Amino acid sequence: MPPKKTSKKRKYGSTAQKKVRRAMHERKQGTLKSGRSGKKVKSRKQAIAIGLSEARKSGAKVPKKKSS
Repeated sequence: MPPKKTSKKRKYGSTAQKKVRRAMHERKQGTLKSGRSGKKVKSRKQAIAIGLSEARKSGAKVPKKKSS
């Protein structure tokens, strides 16, 4: 019996991917700054978070932020 094909819905839209890609590129170049303090971002996770935050503001398809 062949395996079933399941259709998976995308979590992130293409606009969100572009924003994260741009943020990661800026981090590598050393030009990505944090929003409030204006310090240089060095962490990979911070760069992704900044990209997703910008995507949310622009209305791209991004899952809601997890509340703690």
